[in-house]
Amino acid sequence: MLGSDSGFTARVKAVLGPTNTGKTHLAIERLLAHASGVIGFPLRLLARENYDRMVARKGARYVALITGEEKIIPPEARWFSCTVEAMPLDRATEFVAVDEIQLCADPDRGHVFTDRLLHARGMVETMFLGSETIRPLLQRLVPNAQVDTRPRLSQLTYAGPAKLVRLPPRTAVVAFSAAEVYAIAELIRRRKGGCAVVMGRLSPRTRNAQVALYQDREVDFLVATDAIGMGLNMNVDHVAFAGLGKFDGHRPRRLTASEVGQIAGRAGRGMKDGTFGTTTQCPPLSDELVRAVEAHQFEALDTLCWRNSELDFSGVEALLDSLTPPPPRQGLVRGNDSSDLETLLALSRDPDVRRLAHGRNRMRLLWDACQIPDFRKLADDTHTRLCARVFDHVARETEVPTDWLASQIGALDRAEGDIDTLMQRLSGVRVWSYIAARSDWVKDTLHWQACARQVEDKLSDALHERLISRFVDRRAAHLMRRLDGSDGEDLLSAVTTRGDVVVEGHSVGHVAGFGFVPDPAAVGDEKKLVLRAARRALRAEMPRRVGAVETAADAGFALTRDHLVTWTDVPIARLMRGTTPLRPKVQVLDSEFLDGAERERVRRRLQTWLDGQISADLAPLFAAETAVQSAPALRGPLHRLTQALGLIPGLDEETLAPAVRAALRALGVRSGRFALFMPALMKPRAAAMRARLWALCSGIATPELPDAALVSVPAQQTAWPAGFAAAVGWVEAGPILLRLDVAEKIAGELGFRLRRGPSALPSGLASRFAVKADLLPAVLRQLGFRVLPAAGLEPDQHGPPAPAMLLPPRRRRAVVEAPRPLVRASGPFAALAALRR
Repeated sequence: MLGSDSGFTARVKAVLGPTNTGKTHLAIERLLAHASGVIGFPLRLLARENYDRMVARKGARYVALITGEEKIIPPEARWFSCTVEAMPLDRATEFVAVDEIQLCADPDRGHVFTDRLLHARGMVETMFLGSETIRPLLQRLVPNAQVDTRPRLSQLTYAGPAKLVRLPPRTAVVAFSAAEVYAIAELIRRRKGGCAVVMGRLSPRTRNAQVALYQDREVDFLVATDAIGMGLNMNVDHVAFAGLGKFDGHRPRRLTASEVGQIAGRAGRGMKDGTFGTTTQCPPLSDELVRAVEAHQFEALDTLCWRNSELDFSGVEALLDSLTPPPPRQGLVRGNDSSDLETLLALSRDPDVRRLAHGRNRMRLLWDACQIPDFRKLADDTHTRLCARVFDHVARETEVPTDWLASQIGALDRAEGDIDTLMQRLSGVRVWSYIAARSDWVKDTLHWQACARQVEDKLSDALHERLISRFVDRRAAHLMRRLDGSDGEDLLSAVTTRGDVVVEGHSVGHVAGFGFVPDPAAVGDEKKLVLRAARRALRAEMPRRVGAVETAADAGFALTRDHLVTWTDVPIARLMRGTTPLRPKVQVLDSEFLDGAERERVRRRLQTWLDGQISADLAPLFAAETAVQSAPALRGPLHRLTQALGLIPGLDEETLAPAVRAALRALGVRSGRFALFMPALMKPRAAAMRARLWALCSGIATPELPDAALVSVPAQQTAWPAGFAAAVGWVEAGPILLRLDVAEKIAGELGFRLRRGPSALPSGLASRFAVKADLLPAVLRQLGFRVLPAAGLEPDQHGPPAPAMLLPPRRRRAVVEAPRPLVRASGPFAALAALRR
C-alpha cells in the first residue's frame, strides 16, 4: 500500500468532524469510485455492514471481507472491507481509508491505528476519518495531508437530568458495566414494557437482532454500554447517561469530554436533531462539558500510541527488543502492553517453545500464534497455552489437527445456559473462527470457517432469545396491573407507522381505517383495559388520520365489490344509492373515534374522489350529455341513456330515424340492432364502473366481469343476476353471451351481405365468435339470422357441393329450398347455375 514511485504524488486527505457528518458515506463513495481500494473499520460489525453495502453496489464477485474471524476473498476482488488490524498491507490499491483514526490514542489498540496513519497509503488517494481532536498531531506526523472539516448535519442539545420512568420513547440509556445494564433493563421492562440491550460482548448477529428489535419499534428503549458510541446508526432521539465513569480494562476512570460527545452523538441522525442528558444516579453534566459537547469542541490529543512494526525475527530476544523500542518521534508514546506481547513474553519462558522457535520462519509463526485474539479474557494462562499449542502443531505438523479443531468447536455447540454463559461461549467461538480463517494453519479452511459460523449463529440466536425473554415483558398481567394502577395517565402509548397500537411497550392491537382492532389474545377484563388504553393512544392518531385522508392521493383509495371505499386497503366508507345512478353517495363507516366534523371532512374528500372517478371512467357519456343541451331532439334519448348508465338494451324505436341516428353517431352514440349504447363505454375501465353502479342500484355485490380480451363466454358459466348481462353490454346468443360491440359489428356485416338476398355463409365466422362450428347456427339464430346447411351430392350428381347459406330472418311463411346441384355434370356453368337457383 505504499505510494507509487512513478513521480505521481498520491493525495492524503483527512476528513474530520463529530458524529453524524457523513464521513463514512463519503469514504465508501470515494472507495467505489476508484478501480480498487481498502477501507479499515474499528469493529467487525462495521466491516460486515459496509461489506454488504459494497456488495449491493459492485456485486459479490468483486468485493472482499477481511476480519480476524471472517475472510471472504473472491479471486477477482478489487474492493476490501476490513477491520483495521486485518487490512492487507501487502496489496497495492488505488484507495486506502481508515475510519475512527482518533483511536490512535487508544492505549490498547492505538498502535495499530498509528501504524496505518504513518504507513498505509493508496497509490492514488488515502483518506483518514475521525474526530477533530487528532488534527494537530495528524498534521505534524503527516504534513502533506489535506484536512477537511465537516459539520454535524443535526443539532445536539442538552436536556438535563430525568427519571428513568420519565424518559421519552426512542431513548438510549448508556451504562458502563454489565451489572448496571441488567439492572436498568430490568427496571425499564417493569415500567416501560421492555428494551433492547447492546453490549460489546454480543456477537454481530445478536447485536443486529437487538438493534432491529429497537429499530422496528417493538420496544422504544435501548440500554447499552459505551459500545453504542461506535458503529451503531439508529433512530435514537435522546441519549441518557446512567454514569460518567468506566473501567477501561486497567483502572476505573471518568469519561473524557470527547468520549461523552462520541456517545451523545448517537442521538439525532441525518437531519433530525437529538438531545442528551442524565438519568438514575448520574449527576447532571457540568456547564463546561455541556458546552463542549453541544459545540463539538474538545481538547486536542497530545500523544498517540505507537509500537514498532519493523520486527526482527532472528530470535526470541531480538523480537521482544524490536517490539519495545522507545517511540522515534515527538507526540508518540508506548501504549499498554497488548495481549500479543504479553503472550510472547510468557511463551519466551517456555523451553519447549524456545527450542521450536529457531529460524525466521518459525519466529514469524510464533508471533502469528501470539496474535490470536484473547476474546475470552479469562485472567489465567488458558489463552497462552492455546497459542503455544497452535504454534506447536503448525511448527511440527504444518497444520492444526482437524480432530482437535472439531472437538473444540463442537464443545461450544450448545445453546443452553443463561446470558453470561452464552456470551462466554460466543467469545470462545470467535477465537476458533480466527484460527479457522488461517488458510496456512488449517486444512480446508472454508469448511471449518462455515462450521464455526454455524455455531456462532446458533449461539447468537439463542442469546437474542434470552435477552428478549429477560428484558422484554409481554405478559398480559403486567399490562393489566399498569393500566389499573395509573388509570391511563402515566402510560407509555403510541401508534407505530404500521398502525400497531403500543401501550407500555406491548402491542395491544392495530388501527384499521378509523377503527381499533384489539389483540385477539386480550379477553374479558383485560380486553376492556386494553380498549381504554388504546382510546387514549388514539386521541391524537385519529385526527392525524383524518388529515392524511384529506391530503391523500387518489391512488390511495379503491372500491371493493361490496361497494366499500378503502384507504390503504382498509374499508373506511360505503357507497349508497343517490338521486341518480351516476351520483351515488358516500357514507363513512361508524367509528367511536370520529366526531361529526371529522366524519364530514372524510365524507367530502371521498365524495370528491368518487365523483372524479365516475366522471373520468364515463367521460364520453358526460361529454355527450353536455353537447345535447342545445339540441332538444336529442335530449330525450341522451337523458334515457344517462339514466341507463350508457346502454339501453333492445332496439330503440325512438332513435331509428336516419337524422337522429346520424346526430347520435356524431356524439359517439350508436343505435344498433341490439341496444342503444356508446362503444367507448365498452372499454374495460368504463365497463367495470358501469357494472359497479348497476350492482349498487340493484342492491347486490358487483358481479365479476370476464377478461377484457374475451368476445364470448359460455352462458351457463356466468352466475350473473337477471338483467346484468344486457346492462353491461353482453348479448344473449343461444349457448353463449356475446359482447355487444362484437355482436353489432358482425350482425351489421352479415346484414349488409344479405341486402339482396341469401348469401353463402362467410368462412371464419365461428372463430370470430370464439365458438365451435357446431354452435354457430344456434348463435346466428339468436342474432336474427338463419343458416341452411350445405346439401350433399347424390350418387348420380356431379359438381361442387352447394355451400351453407345464410338467410335473413323469416318474415312470412314460405319454403326456401337449398340450392340443388346440377344433374348434368358436363355443363360448363353447372356451379353458376346452382348459385343462380
